[in-house]
Amino acid sequence: MKNKDDLDVRIKSGLKSRRQILQAFAVGAAGITLSKHSVDSAAASGEPGKNAKVLKGNIRHSVSRWTYNDLTIEELCKLVKRLGFSAIDLVGPKDWPILKKYDVDSSMCNGAELNLTDGWGDKQYHKALIENYHHHIDLVADAGYTNLICFSGNKRGISPKQGLDNAVQGLKEILPHAEERGVILQMELFNSKIDHPDYFADNSAWGIELCKRLDSPNFLLLYDIYHMQINEGDIIRTISDNHQYFGHYHTAGVPGRHEIDDTQELYYPAIAKAILTTGFKGYLAQEFIPTPESIEGKIESLDRAIQICDV
Repeated sequence: MKNKDDLDVRIKSGLKSRRQILQAFAVGAAGITLSKHSVDSAAASGEPGKNAKVLKGNIRHSVSRWTYNDLTIEELCKLVKRLGFSAIDLVGPKDWPILKKYDVDSSMCNGAELNLTDGWGDKQYHKALIENYHHHIDLVADAGYTNLICFSGNKRGISPKQGLDNAVQGLKEILPHAEERGVILQMELFNSKIDHPDYFADNSAWGIELCKRLDSPNFLLLYDIYHMQINEGDIIRTISDNHQYFGHYHTAGVPGRHEIDDTQELYYPAIAKAILTTGFKGYLAQEFIPTPESIEGKIESLDRAIQICDV
């Protein structure tokens, strides 16, 4: 994840007018009938509608909100329903009522974090983080959701070992409350080579050790396939050997963080099958930055990515 709401947005959205967006829905993509009337009718009833894609049902799909900022949250809700799934990642409390209106799950909630760099590995941020997360855990639970993202933050000269000790100390202050409310905290793994220099949790071993030391079913890792391919590779073996510590997955193409097609080095059908083989019941969320400039093209990119991972 590069931006988890309004943090460090680097995507050039090339916003279209409201009329152009609605025209894109009407035109559709990849053979999908996305007329405004059919989308509105299906979404209002909570049913996918007769023109919606029918997926296999083995993988629970989602899409990260920030990668489709060209669309309003309401338009994105309508789109995911038309594409055959019902979840959006990285949505905060202000937009949850809209998700509920369209029966779309907030598959990874956000909003408790300070930012991506000031995190649990540095004790100077613990007081603010503990206060934020105590409050946000209640918001997530009261809304009927489960997953809440968190971040290790940057080292700033602190050793990985000390950062691990710090994160354990801080997270233990909020985990009992998360356990009581049924909320799962998920720390995202980032690459430090390209996107997030100096980040603590830039390798699976650091995150897995944190899980082991916390020893709670309510703390897991968000395994971002794009980030971990850049920093350590060996994706399928890592997933197969350590799946019990991974509660959520993100996708994107390497190199470039764009579409997960044959322009990049990862073969996502095999990765999705490996995830499925572990018995995983959580979400696999698309988090690539679509390359087309048009809304139609971006919709087609998302549809294609869902089909690639629908094993």
